[in-house]
Amino acid sequence: MKRYRIAVLSGDGIGPEVTAGAVKVLDTVAKKWNLVFEYLYDDVGGAAIDKFGIPLKQETLGLCRSCDAVILGAVGGPNWETTDPQKPRPEQGLLALRKELGLFANLRPVKLFDGLIGASTIKEDVIRGVDIMVMRELTGDVYFGKRERIVKDGKQVAYDTMIYADFEIDRIARLAFEVARLRSKKVTSVDKANVLESSRLWRERVMEIHEDYQDVSLNHLYVDNASMQLILNPRQFDVILTSNMFGDILSDECAMLTGSIGMLPSASVNENMFGMYEPIHGSAPDIAGKKIANPIASILSAAMLLRFSLNMPEFANRIEDAVAVAISSGFRTKDIYQDGTKLLSTDEMTDEIIKNI
Repeated sequence: MKRYRIAVLSGDGIGPEVTAGAVKVLDTVAKKWNLVFEYLYDDVGGAAIDKFGIPLKQETLGLCRSCDAVILGAVGGPNWETTDPQKPRPEQGLLALRKELGLFANLRPVKLFDGLIGASTIKEDVIRGVDIMVMRELTGDVYFGKRERIVKDGKQVAYDTMIYADFEIDRIARLAFEVARLRSKKVTSVDKANVLESSRLWRERVMEIHEDYQDVSLNHLYVDNASMQLILNPRQFDVILTSNMFGDILSDECAMLTGSIGMLPSASVNENMFGMYEPIHGSAPDIAGKKIANPIASILSAAMLLRFSLNMPEFANRIEDAVAVAISSGFRTKDIYQDGTKLLSTDEMTDEIIKNI
């Protein structure tokens, strides 16, 4: 019987609540199909700052490296917000995890469940059938470029550098084309090549890599147009390939297509498909401890863990189908509640999903 080690970094706010749901679902899969998942817990983000004074310990990084995959809750909150560059911030821990673990590719599936069409503010005929994979480069761009705050001519000046190397673009582009081959074979690359030099390099490299994937169609959109098109006609997209900052913004916009950001999972993987799996929503400290958070994004992230890092697509399908059944049966958490459906707590929604696995 093979044993799999999974690091669990519950994080801040509602992170512990939703990751508990993901772990409970994985335990159900393990019990049904004779698997062994060993969970190793540690702190990151604000919780780590409170305990250790820093958002990510080297020991935590080593723990993650010793595991087969990582489950992350969410980091951040008003308790740790600061504009002082000398003070630690929870997000520094998250960025360090991505960089040090080599998690260069972020996969964010955006799929609308039929039962949630009414939960979106966008017209039904626009969003029905939406199924998009956002492929976001994760370890380059302005988040990792040189930054500084200086005094120039008696005035404060701050700058952040948007930077990309060709190999960083090449590897995310190749993965995007490979993923597209398993879907509808269409990639939309999003950049700002009419203004930014880094985007011009991005477009050049994506076009070069595309030469090896002529069976996949490729088109390009500027990020401002892409943002508009996501609301105007989201069904035109299959795989969206984009940079770190643009992907951060566009994937959150995609939450409006599904009715709630609480529905969107993500996988951040390296070249060996080792990954960190997390919902794309934040820590939502205003509802922490109230047991009303939606666990579905975290549960679907666990399904992605099975699919990509553990190569167990059949069990991933079981979880995804169980979520679909719970939604179609009318069960809802507060963020997706509609008249005529049944309002459940975080734990109750997890249990309803487990019943269908």
